Parts: sequence; C-alpha cells; structure tokens
Amino acid sequence: MGRALETPILHGLRTFLRRLLSDARGNVAMLFGLSLPVLILMTVGGVDIHRASTVRVNLQDALDAAALAAARSPYTEADDIREVGLTALRANLQAYPDIILREADTSFILNSDNVVIANSKVDVKTLVANIFLPPYGKFMDDYLPVGAHSEVDRSSKNIEVGLVLDITGSMSGQRIVDLKAAANQLVDIVVQDVQTPFYTRMAIVPYSVGVNVGSYANSARGTPIGARSISHMAWAMGTAKSISGITRANKGVVTTTVGHGLQNNDYVWIRDVEGMEAVNDRAYRVKRINSKKFSLESWNGSSWVTVNTSGYGSYDDEGEVRQCLLSDCAVQVTAPGHGLEDGEGVYITGANGMTEINNRPYIVANVTNNTYSIGVNGAEWGAHTSGGSSWCGRDGCQWRVFYNPSGTLRALETSTCVSERAGPAAYTDAGPSASTWVGRNYPSTSGNRCPAATILPLNSNKSTLKSLINSLSVTGSTAGHIGMAWGWYSVSPNFNTLWPSSPAGAYAPEDTLKVVIIMTDGEFNTPYSTGVIAQNAGSGSGGSEDKINQNATNGDPFTQGEALCDAMKAAGVIVYTVGFQISAGGNAAALLADCASSPQHAHLPSSGSDLSEAFAAIGRDITRLRISK
Repeated sequence: MGRALETPILHGLRTFLRRLLSDARGNVAMLFGLSLPVLILMTVGGVDIHRASTVRVNLQDALDAAALAAARSPYTEADDIREVGLTALRANLQAYPDIILREADTSFILNSDNVVIANSKVDVKTLVANIFLPPYGKFMDDYLPVGAHSEVDRSSKNIEVGLVLDITGSMSGQRIVDLKAAANQLVDIVVQDVQTPFYTRMAIVPYSVGVNVGSYANSARGTPIGARSISHMAWAMGTAKSISGITRANKGVVTTTVGHGLQNNDYVWIRDVEGMEAVNDRAYRVKRINSKKFSLESWNGSSWVTVNTSGYGSYDDEGEVRQCLLSDCAVQVTAPGHGLEDGEGVYITGANGMTEINNRPYIVANVTNNTYSIGVNGAEWGAHTSGGSSWCGRDGCQWRVFYNPSGTLRALETSTCVSERAGPAAYTDAGPSASTWVGRNYPSTSGNRCPAATILPLNSNKSTLKSLINSLSVTGSTAGHIGMAWGWYSVSPNFNTLWPSSPAGAYAPEDTLKVVIIMTDGEFNTPYSTGVIAQNAGSGSGGSEDKINQNATNGDPFTQGEALCDAMKAAGVIVYTVGFQISAGGNAAALLADCASSPQHAHLPSSGSDLSEAFAAIGRDITRLRISK
C-alpha cells in the first residue's frame, strides 16, 4: 500500500529531475553569466600586462646604461658605486613619468671579479586592470612590479672614434642640419664625462674635395717649396732703332734710320710697323748687310730660314727693331738658385716695373743655374725696376703649374687640404715622412675650394667636439676616400707625430677599441694626380679648367676606398658606414656595405630621423662595455 502510494509521487519527481538535468540551455546561460566578469578582467588586464612588458624593456636599457656609468666611474667604495648608478638610473627613467622607481630594491654592487652587478625594480601604474567588479574585486593592484638585472665587466677598454663627415655641396639645406643633430647626439652617447679609469675620445674628420688638416699640413704633406727672389728681368739689350723701310722681296731687307749696331746671327724683335703688319711681334735672326740694313730669318721648328716678304703688304710707316737677349726674344729672369729645369712651370709675383708679368704661370726654357726664360716676349710691358718672387710649379711647391684638358696653362696655390697618398704607402697608415708624405692639394679658387672646417684629433671635450660640428658648412665635391684615410689616421698611433698632445693608443685590442664611422651622402667622384683633380674625375667634381690633363694616379676613388677599408680592418679597426639618402643599388652603397665590419655595421638612413637613429645605434654599440647578462 505504501509502495502504491509513493510510486506516482516518486515517479513524477524522478521525471522532473531527469528533464532538468538533461536540459543544457540553462546551464550554458548560467555558466556564461558566471564567467563574463572574469573574461572582462582578463581582457582589460592584458593591456596592463603588455604595458608592463614594454616597461621591462625600457627599464633594462636604463639599467644597462646606469650600470655602464657605474662601471666607468673611478670609484670602488660600495656607497659611491651605488650613488653613481642610482643617479644615472634616475636620469634615464625621467622619460617615463608613470614609472615609480623602487630605490630600496635597487642596488649597484662591485664584486670581487670587478663586475658591476645591478638590480632594480619599478612600479608601473595600471591603466584599466584596477577596476572593481563585484563579487570579484580588483583583478590587479594599482601598480605592477617590474624588475631588471644587468652585469657590466669593469675591466673594459678605452674607446677611440674617428667620425668622418661628408660636408660636400650636396649636403646643403636640411641634410647638413640633420647631420649636425645626429653627430651631436653621437658625441653625447660616446664621449663620457668621466675619463678614468678608461677614456672615450672622438676625432672629427670633415671632408669634401679633401680634408683640411690645418696647422698639421706641413707635417703631413711636407713644407711647400717657397719662392726665390728675382734680381733682374729683361728681354732686350740696347735701345730700339726706328725702321725707315722694308722691301717686299725674297729676302726682305730692313732699313733703319740710324746705325742698327747688329751683327750676323743676332736676334731681334720687330713691332709697330704700319702697312707690312705681318712682320710685327715676332723674333728673327738677322743677316747683316751694312750698318743700316739687314735681312731676316725665322725659326720654322727645326732650322732658320730666310723670310720672304714678297707676299706681305707694302711697308707704309713707323716700326722699330730691338736686339734680344735670347733667340725667341722671351723675357729672361734672373733668380739665383731657382731650382727649375727646362719644361717646368713657374709662377711669378711681386715684380715692380714689369708688373704685367705678375700672377701668371709660365713654362721655363734656356735654364741656367741662376736664370731662365718664360717663353713670352715683354716688348709691350714696362721695364723691370726691382723685386719679384719666382715660385716653382711642380708638385711639392707652393704653386702648381699645369696644363688642363683644354691645353690651357693654369696655376693653383697649395692649401692646408690634402689629397690621397701615392706610392707604396698609399693604403697604409705609415706615419708621414719625406718618403711617405700624404698627397698635397691644389684646389680651385672658385667653386671647388678647400673646406674651411679643419680636422680635430682625438678629444674628450664635448663642447669642443660639438663646436666644430655646429660650425660645419658645405662646399665642394666628394673625395670620400680621402675622408676614409684620415678617419683611420685619426685613430692610428703611427700618426701621433702630427698631434703629440692628442695621441692615439697603441694597437692593443685588449686595451683600446678603435672605431671609424664613415658617413657620406653621395658617389665618390674626386681622385687626384700630383695634387690636382684628375681629368678622369667623375661628374660633379668641378670644372675641367681646374683639372690636370692626367688621369688619377691611384685610379678610381671607390677602388681606393675599398683598399683603405680592407687595410684599416686588417689593423683591428672597427668600421661603421652610414650612407645618407643614397641609392641602395649605387656604387657608394656597395662600397659602404663592403667597407663595414659586418652587415650590422652598415646603415642606409633615408631621413633625418633615420640618420639620428643610425648614429644613436652606432653610439650604443660602441659604448657597450661587454654587458654579460
């Protein structure tokens, strides 16, 4: 009876429970409702977790830099080491206002192995994950803790950097502005305020048509040969005799108004004849007929031949004849010990009386120990009264006299700029001497001038370095290979004779890191021959009037640059290259890639901000003192 009474009730209850348990729709809704707050908190919390991860990277960089500062300091006491590191860390974290440094959890310790061990923690203020969602409360606290660890081996190296900067004409406008900003930033990164126990120094090598070495020029390329004093200049002897007639005949006969005083084979110059103008302004050899008459012979390049005047115009009036000192009636210069040889160039300045001879180049002939002629007659010039300087015109002299590709005789004065070195020492850092001088530079006086900015040898004064950088102005064409060479020389101990007060350290990789940074914005286009831009220089290397009619002594400037880079890397120099806004497929880009110590050492920035970042990356790489962890 009891069973019969329970059965319907129990059966209904079991049926209801079975339906309830078998119906999943309510379970899903309930579970979703319970999970939604957790999902929201996890999603928004991810924003802060990602931000904390970014801060960790920033903290690591800041702590690395602070550990470097502590390692570079001269201190050994724990409190001093910590103070230097903590001060640097505070400064490095100023860019992150939402970060709170836990100074109590920050330490800088110099251990027995001379390693600075740094640890630090910061609190990162959360942005969204500290919201309150009942019944779960806060997913995270208002701040997230982030930590970092760094170790710097204090047994580090000195750093010497040669910064080679392109200041050619193509760097005008915004480019030079960007370069100055990037270079100043590099100085701040590389050059440390504390120079013990290890120093960090930088040399600045501006270049365009060459490198201006300023007061170091004579010690680098030799002292130019100076002038010799002129004691006398003349082209004729005696006085001029007036001409009264010239016959039209084979051979023409000249008659003077008074006795001419000439003998057979004397040389004369005739001028100002009217009517028979063809005889004017030429040198002749005479054949004496009598005291007032003579016939003429002229030089045809191999012998003296009789002058046939039958085809000339008829003599009308005037004219004079004067006996010459030399067969060509050229001006003869007396300058004891002039040191010239036949066929060499000369440049004359400062003569009084015969002032027309001044400031012009000539090719000399009829050379004796104390005299030479200049191949130009002075009949239209005044008579020399006193003074004058005779300047030799070969490579090594103050003035360089040469023919340009058009055949025009040119003269350019030496400068304190230098060009490439020729001979066996061309691609070495052999110290300059009489047998290993670097190349002299005879630049144009117009557009392609020697740059005003001079090289600055290794220096640790940031103000001095920045002052030079900020004063840079653009000029001239691109002799990048010369800049490369002087970047190497600036960190080479073999060139210390030039700047004994700013010497480079020895080649000792365990003690000194030597670096050259080569920056350019264009194709190398300016090679030289004997101190003058060669006729086969590239486009953009200046006008042909100031080029010598010879090809480059050392060949293509890119080939020269590659040889220099190979040599300096073989000497242990680390080379970074920066090609600013240059074509990735051009010769300059290819050279810079080959020149760099590795692909990671080559940079091709395309904008001012890219240039700053490239220099900053190089600076960070240079100053890293073997961070071990």
